This record gives sequence, structure tokens and C-alpha cells, in this order.
Amino acid sequence: MNAFIQQLPALIGVVIGALGSYVAIVRGDQARFRRERDARWEERRLEVYAEYARSLKKSVTLTYRVASHFGNDPHPHPLSPAEAEPLLAEATVDRDPPGEALLLLGSTEVVDKARAWVGAVMAMERFMRAETHDPVAWRELMERQRASREGYYAAVRDDLALPPGHSGRWPVTQI
Repeated sequence: MNAFIQQLPALIGVVIGALGSYVAIVRGDQARFRRERDARWEERRLEVYAEYARSLKKSVTLTYRVASHFGNDPHPHPLSPAEAEPLLAEATVDRDPPGEALLLLGSTEVVDKARAWVGAVMAMERFMRAETHDPVAWRELMERQRASREGYYAAVRDDLALPPGHSGRWPVTQI
């Protein structure tokens, strides 16, 4: 019994060391799991943000082309409203799934900026459907759309903790 009591401090030290190792491993695994989970969700949000932007940009490009048909925009590939209507309908339908994903995964700030951007695009679509010839009003709508797009991308970068990016504005040179 005397030998056991002499070995007791060493045995207690082994038990404490084993428990400490177990706790350290479990906490490390939990932290790694949280980091990996956060990285997966961040990647998914980036995919959703980019897909929404691509779907909205399709509508923007179509409005540029129709506006060119009416002489409002310098786009080199004009498109008549009759040719554009099925393409615009398809683009509108195609942006619904990314829009729903955006509502599900996006931050409040990003969703608000997306709403402003889609509102600007819808104003461009209304202008185009009215078959208006007013290059000045068209430029104002384009500027509103570009500013809204810029706000959306800035909110996305902020949400994903990305560095500031390019505004996406560059002068179009006439040839």
C-alpha cells in the first residue's frame, strides 16, 4: 500500500495529462470544424452573389441592345423589341432562382443593394418597352444602374471581407 501511495502523484499527473490532451484535441477539432464550415458557407455565398450578378447582367445587356435599336445607346449589336422580348422573358425567369438563393444566404446589406440594382434594371426595361427615343434619359438610367451595380459589388466585398475592387467603369472608345 505504501508503494501505491508513493506512485499516486505520478498516476494523478498521467490522468490529468490525458484529460488535458483530450480537451485540447476536442477543442482543436471543434475550432477546425467551425473554420471549415464558415469557409464552405463563404464559398457558397460568393457563388450565389456571382450567379445573381451574372443573371442580372444578362438583362442589362439586352436592354443596352434594344436601346441601341432606338438610338439611345451606342451598343454595336442592336436588337429589335420583338427579337428581344423572348430573351428578356427568359432572362427574367432565369434570375429568379439566384434571387431566391440570394435572399436565403445573402446578408441584409447585400440583399438591399441587390434590390436597388434590380430596381434600376427594371426601370431600364420599362424605358425600353416604352420605345422611347431620349438618349439623355437613357444615360441617366444607365448611370443609376451602374451606381447600383457598384453598390452591390461593394456590399458583397464587405460581406466576404474582400479587398476593394475595380468599379467596373471604363470609357467606351468610339471607333
